[in-house]
Amino acid sequence: MTAVLSIQSHVAYGHVGNSSAVFPLQRLGVEVWPIHTVQFSNHTGYGAWTGRVYDGQSIEELVQGIADRGALGRCDAVLSGYLGSADIGHAVVGTVARVREANPAALYCCDPVIGDVGRGVFVRPGIEEFMREVAVPAADVVTPNHFELDLLAGTTTRTLAEVTDAVAAVQALGPRVVLTTSLVAEDTPDDSIDLLASEGGRHWRVRTPRLEVSVNGAGDAIAALFFAHWLETRSAAEALGRAAASVFGLLQRTEAAGSREILLVAAQDEYVSPTRTFAVEEV
Repeated sequence: MTAVLSIQSHVAYGHVGNSSAVFPLQRLGVEVWPIHTVQFSNHTGYGAWTGRVYDGQSIEELVQGIADRGALGRCDAVLSGYLGSADIGHAVVGTVARVREANPAALYCCDPVIGDVGRGVFVRPGIEEFMREVAVPAADVVTPNHFELDLLAGTTTRTLAEVTDAVAAVQALGPRVVLTTSLVAEDTPDDSIDLLASEGGRHWRVRTPRLEVSVNGAGDAIAALFFAHWLETRSAAEALGRAAASVFGLLQRTEAAGSREILLVAAQDEYVSPTRTFAVEEV
């Protein structure tokens, strides 16, 4: 059984960060060891929340406790998402190094959360640079959205050719696999949204209908699902097709219910048996 150490934020109510990533991984049969970078009552999009942010030392202490059990050698992969500070980021990358020391075959997936179209950069100062200079180069797999891909590559992309050039620039930093989410290129129809998975100089696209639903946590879920499927298949194309189908089903169910939170539990069958699948096209 695959074991993944997932270091992300956590909310008691709703689904973002670990609250969005852990259960889908478990539903796929992955053993997950979650470490929370924050513990909030709910995601910050509500405008008010309670809870606290942890520091890098608290993460390192938890990792040390796992190491004391002799378990790091059984960790197959590390997954990280939103980083509240560079201090936490360094603790995450340090953890990746510790895991790789115990298990040289271990892999790291970094969801480089920086910002999004419409909202711009929403992380603290220094995080964007940390992602580009430290976290992304340490990763085997990265899962930026279109906005984040451009920031990491230092460019603005509109055509598919420009996007694939930006992917190559990000891969040159270190990661072998790039999943670009929320991709809108010049040839993307207005009623659609694209995802692009890139590995070994090849690129595969999945195009799904655009849904009128705006919820937090979907990016955390697709990063986890894509990484789990890639760990199993070592195929970016296969992982893309599976993850895209599952997240579309999840969001479609959420839209139909008119829910402000993704129906992560109610729609759980979508992770293992998606209602609808989509063509994976090499581009």
